[in-house]
Amino acid sequence: PCQVIPGVTAASAAAAALAQELTLPEVTQTVILTRAAGRTPVPEREALRELARHGSTLVIYLSIKLIDGVVAELTPAYGPETPVVVAYRVSWPDQRFIRGTLATIAGLVREASIDRQALILVGPALAAREGELKARSKLYDQDFAHGFRAGGKDD
Repeated sequence: PCQVIPGVTAASAAAAALAQELTLPEVTQTVILTRAAGRTPVPEREALRELARHGSTLVIYLSIKLIDGVVAELTPAYGPETPVVVAYRVSWPDQRFIRGTLATIAGLVREASIDRQALILVGPALAAREGELKARSKLYDQDFAHGFRAGGKDD
């Protein structure tokens, strides 16, 4: 059981609502929270194309109206088949999630008529939810011992 608490950042709320890990061992251990350059610029070193070079999970705020540009900036580094989730009004009663790839997400967003109040999540870790990626955090593996669990199937 869990409870959604107003004021939790949309990145955390989206991951919780999706039951989605944003980092996975040997896939990516980094999450970058950012936004696309629009009417307000971002430093050149923080341009989406630069951040995409890390191959980490990107959580992009305030940028859904710029989805075509976001896709153009990210595709060279990630590739067109990289998973994307658009989280619309996450943690609200009318929340919706659109799953696609960098190749398909802009069209899916237009079809859904989403042009505000949405978060864009991009990265290889998102493939785990759809079963395309077999990686899983050891933290949740009952056979993995750590400070709070001895490990082993009988624990």
